[in-house]
Order: sequence, then structure tokens, then C-alpha cells
Amino acid sequence: MLMPKFIFRGKTLEELQKMDLDEFAKLLTARMRRSLKRGIKYEEKKLLKKLEKKDYVKTHRRDIVILPQMVNKKIGVYNGKEYVTVEIKPEMIGHYLGEFALTRKETKHSSPGMGATRSSKFVPLK
Repeated sequence: MLMPKFIFRGKTLEELQKMDLDEFAKLLTARMRRSLKRGIKYEEKKLLKKLEKKDYVKTHRRDIVILPQMVNKKIGVYNGKEYVTVEIKPEMIGHYLGEFALTRKETKHSSPGMGATRSSKFVPLK
């Protein structure tokens, strides 16, 4: 079975990678377009240069917009405790890096612990 070609707002991945930053910014939502219109920050330029040389780079910057040049690269995004490896796929274009490195764990509640009241200690048998 053939995989469908990736299209972002009517453009293929190859067309997106050939675009300059101003043209690409016009395809994004307002908030991201505004941040790209202000220009790429020093840290973002540094990250993009490292990505040209390597396939894996670590960063603390969670507010970087994923650009077409980052596709098929791996980025270690810091979530406050550890680096979460994020493999950039074409579907991630136009999102922030921090969206893919969650900062909170899913809570799993079990039976009541120490200091629980008498009424909350009751756990029905299943």
C-alpha cells in the first residue's frame, strides 16, 4: 500500500524546504508567523547550524517553531528533568518543540496511603 504524500497547506515537503523563511511564515498561524517575522533568535540559529552537521542535538529551547529543514532529525528537548528525544516528522511542521516533550507525568492513583482518613481507606473488593 502506498503512503500518501505529505502536504502542508497545499505545499509538498520539497516545496517547503526550498522556500525562504518569509514565504514559509505566511503559511503558519498568526502567533508563529509573528515570532518568525521578528527574526530567528541567536539560539535558534545556533540549533539550526548544529542540525546541519549532526542528526541529534540537545536543547532547552521549547519555544522553537519546527521548520521544514528540521524534518528527519532528532532533537533532545529538555522537559525540566531529562532530555526527551523527539524525532521530527513532516506532520510536526508548524508546531513548537515543547509540544512533543511533556513536562508532567500521567498520574496513576492506587490505594490510599499513610495518613488517609478512616472513610477514605475503604477500598471495595473487585
